[in-house]
Amino acid sequence: MTVVERREIALVDLLDRLLAGGVVIKGDITLRIADVDLVRIDLNALISSVNAQVPSPFEESQ
Repeated sequence: MTVVERREIALVDLLDRLLAGGVVIKGDITLRIADVDLVRIDLNALISSVNAQVPSPFEESQ
């Protein structure tokens, strides 16, 4: 077993690292029967943390 295989990372630490840099998720799903597309789902998501240095892209409601 190598050092990399023995290294354990807590789920909280992994989420913290991912959110600090941001994560982009992109995917396509198509449900097809007999070469006829019935349902198509496109997924585009950006998951990131928001703080004072990186402001929210949404307007503040007043």
